[in-house]
Amino acid sequence: MKLNCDLGESFGNWTIGLDKDVMPHIDQANIACGFHAGDPLVMQKTLELAKKHNVSVGAHPSYPDLVGFGRRSMNCSAEEIIALVTYQIAAIDGVAKSLGIEIEYVKPHGALYNDIMAKEAVRTAILKAMSRYYRPLKLMLQATPSIENHKAQAKAYGIEVLSEAFADRCYDDDGNLLARTQDGAVHSKEKMLAQVKQLKEQGSVTSISGNILHLNADSLCVHGDNAAGVQTIAAIRDLIG
Repeated sequence: MKLNCDLGESFGNWTIGLDKDVMPHIDQANIACGFHAGDPLVMQKTLELAKKHNVSVGAHPSYPDLVGFGRRSMNCSAEEIIALVTYQIAAIDGVAKSLGIEIEYVKPHGALYNDIMAKEAVRTAILKAMSRYYRPLKLMLQATPSIENHKAQAKAYGIEVLSEAFADRCYDDDGNLLARTQDGAVHSKEKMLAQVKQLKEQGSVTSISGNILHLNADSLCVHGDNAAGVQTIAAIRDLIG
C-alpha cells in the first residue's frame, strides 16, 4: 500500500504544509493546481521536490474556490466541471512536462472529491473530462463499499481507478468518512496508527459504531500540515514498510 499526501498548497505569501519534510516519506504527491491553493511558482517547486525524491505526481483539481480552500461545493454544470478539470490537469501537466515529469493520476480536492463520491453527475463529468484528455490518466477515489461500481463506471470511459483509504479519519457505518463537524471525525495519533496497522494486516477499518469495514485500498492518504503530522507520517512509513 502506497502513501499519498496533498501538497503544493501554499500560494503568494501564504505557506501551508511542510512539503519538504513530508516528501521523503511518501510515494504519491497530489499537487494543487491553483483553484483552491497553489500558484505557478509553488507548483513548479513542488514538482521539482517530487522529482528529487522519486515521488509519483497527481493533479489535485478543485472547484474555483480559493477563498474557501476548495471546501465548499459549487453548483457547476457538467460542461463547467469538464472545462475546469481539464484546465487544471493541463496546467500541472504542462509544467511537469517541462521538468521531465509525467503526471500519473488525478485526485479531486475537497468538495469536488466529496461530490465525485456522492453525485453521479459530477463523477460522470470528471470521467468525461479525463477521457477527452490527450493521454490516459488514472483517477484516485475513496475505497468504499461502492468502489467496484465506480471502477466499472470508470472502465467504461477507459479510465483505471486507484482506491484510497484515510489514515487519520474515522469512518461511518456506510464506509464514508465521518463529517469533520462530528466528534471523533479525526483520529489521534494512537488511533491513526492502530487504523493503519489494521488496514495493513486485515485490509479493514473499524467504523464509529465498531463495525468492521473491509476496504480494498491501493493507497493511504496522510496529512503533513504540522511537525507532529510529519512525525506521524514517518511512523506510518515505518509501519507499512
